[in-house]
Formats: sequence, structure tokens, C-alpha cells
Amino acid sequence: MIQNIAQSVRYIGVDDLDLDLFESQYVIPEGMAYNSYLLEGEKLAVLDTVDGRKAEAWKANLAEALAGRQPDYLVVHHLEPDHSGLVGWMLTEFPALKIALSAKAAQMLGQFLPEAPAADRLLVLKEGDILDLGGRTLQFFAAPMVHWPEVLVSFCPEEGILFSADAFGKFGALSKCGFWGDEDDDWACEGRRYYFNICGKYGVQVQALLRKLSGLDVKVIAALHGPVLRKDLGQYLSLYQTWSAYGVETEGVFVAYASIHGGTAEAAEKLADILRAKGCPKVAVSDLTRDDIAEAVEDAFRYGKMVLCAASYDAGLFTPAYNFLHTLQMKGWQKRRVGLVENGSWAPSAGRVMKEMFGAMKEVEMVEPVVTIRSRMKPSDIPALETLAAAILQ
Repeated sequence: MIQNIAQSVRYIGVDDLDLDLFESQYVIPEGMAYNSYLLEGEKLAVLDTVDGRKAEAWKANLAEALAGRQPDYLVVHHLEPDHSGLVGWMLTEFPALKIALSAKAAQMLGQFLPEAPAADRLLVLKEGDILDLGGRTLQFFAAPMVHWPEVLVSFCPEEGILFSADAFGKFGALSKCGFWGDEDDDWACEGRRYYFNICGKYGVQVQALLRKLSGLDVKVIAALHGPVLRKDLGQYLSLYQTWSAYGVETEGVFVAYASIHGGTAEAAEKLADILRAKGCPKVAVSDLTRDDIAEAVEDAFRYGKMVLCAASYDAGLFTPAYNFLHTLQMKGWQKRRVGLVENGSWAPSAGRVMKEMFGAMKEVEMVEPVVTIRSRMKPSDIPALETLAAAILQ
């Protein structure tokens, strides 16, 4: 796909509709976009390559955009293989080409190539450096741990375009979701799932980057995944501000459950009904044994309150619930209120393990009571669920 996004900027990225799991773990039913750009001044700069899976399609786009010209620079904003898969080919194909990248990326680059490139092929950039292409410039900002340590973002003031690396990205191929963000029916849905699973742990670093960029006159955001954003940029910036500060995006309660034989599921669904009857503005429910874990993580961050319902297992916690909590720990989940429902037929243990795991997270308030179900929910269990519902809604 070749697309003009400004007078001097052309999109030369590619869609991947064949990949089922991004990073071998995230379900992508709408595929994935690997975004790449050509910035034209008196000199030419290619901004990132793509995953080697789509090498031939990208090479064709690049050749069409270059129209026989030779690029002067390849800017590497992010060294992850889905963006740097053709760096080695570029070095070979264009002998005069220089690779513009951060010092950390220069240190790591040889890890992704058969051998490290010669030092004279590298232009090492630092915070505030400007690459002058003649009539067009790129100003660079360090974005460490958004979401790798070597990341740079860049801004072209002449066009008002922020090349934001993985920030402001989302799942989904552009041929499925639309090239421009305003063509995307619900950018936030997959943008949120992408953010919390890819960058969620690094809220402090995302906040630092947002502060650096706050004084720029940004008219377009061009990320390495997802559509090009050009309208109502405030909505995207506001969401990133909320997400990176671990704020509450949507008032409501997320009820997640992990049930072995259906007893815990029944209790979780009953609790959700009670919450709705008590006027909870939004109740989201997820079956951790079957639903996409990345979507469960997304909802855990989206709402300010969560009730986790889980079966006991091997004197501990049923594996899907354990894995969910482990993922939340890795992603830096914090600043939330939590209620617990445990199930155990002879020696309930899920509540103890859940408390221990939540206790290792930052600013998590545990709500009492912990409701214990014995195998199957009974009428005598309903008052405890009612009490828990009232407590979590306070």
C-alpha cells in the first residue's frame, strides 16, 4: 500500500493478514499493520522497515516510492524485529545508506544481523538531535521503555507529523480497520488492548514521553502499527494520559472468573446480576478459561473495580486465574479496588492465593468480605454476594 499522508511523506507499510498471534501470544483476528514511511527533502529518509514475513511486499512499495532514487538514511525508531526485519537488506542494497538510530539501538543492532555494521554506516542520535534532509527535518526524542530501551520518536515540524514508534499503535491491518484513524469505528477497543498488553507496565515512561511532546504542534500521529491519526488528536492523547497514569477510563466493575465445573461461573454470573440490579453503570464479565487473556487484561485496566472469582486447585489457585494475576503483576496493574469469590469443595485455598498475589501489586484495596462457595452456589450464599456487591460499589 502506497499512500500520501503529507506533501513530503508517503506511507510504504504493509499489512499482515496471515499471522494469527502477534508476538506469539496476542490474537489478531483483523491481522496486523507494519508501518513504514518515506520522508522526502533534498535527501530521502526511510522511516523503519517491516517484519521479514512481508519482505517482498515492502520492497515493492519501497521501490515504487523511490522511483529509482537512492535513500540517504534509514531511521530506526524501534529495533524490534517486526520493524527492523529489512535493516540488513537495506545496508546491502544501498551501499551509501546510513542508519540513524539511538546509541542503545546501535549497541543492540548486531544482535539482529549476521554481523554488526561498520561504525561509519551508523548515525547515532540522542535526545534533541535534528536530522536535516534539506527542506525537511526530524527532531528526535528518547522514549526508553516505550516499550524497549532503545526507542526514539521523531517529529517533522514542517509537516506537523509525530512518528511515534509503538506509542499510539493498535492491533489490526489497515485494509481491515481503515488507513486513517477517523475511518476506524472503534480505535480505542484494539488500541486499549494493544497499549496495556504491550506498554502497560511502562506508564511512568509513557508519561515522561507525553510531557516531552506536549509543546509540539502535532497535526498527525504516525505510529508503527495501526492507522494514521489526523483528527481529534486530543481524544488519543487523553486516553494515553489516562492509561499511562493508571486512571479509571470507564466507571463500572469487571467480573472475571475461572471455573472448573461451572459452580464458580454460576456464582460470578449471579454477582454480575446483583451489581446490575444495584445500579452499577457497567458490568463486564470474562471467562478466564476461554476468553482472550489480553482482553481480560484490557478490562482489568479499563475499570476501577474488579471481582475475581476462582476455584481452588491443588491447594492453590486454578491455573487460568493464576496466569491472569501473574500477567497483571507483569503489566504493573495498580490503583484498583478488588473483591474476591473463592470456591473449594473441601479445603478452599483460592482466596488465600489471590490475596497474596494482589498484595504484591501497588495500591490495590481489598474489599471484604471474601465470599466462599462450597462446590455449588446455594440460596444461603446470596446474602454474602449481596454484601460484596454493595462493598465493591462504595
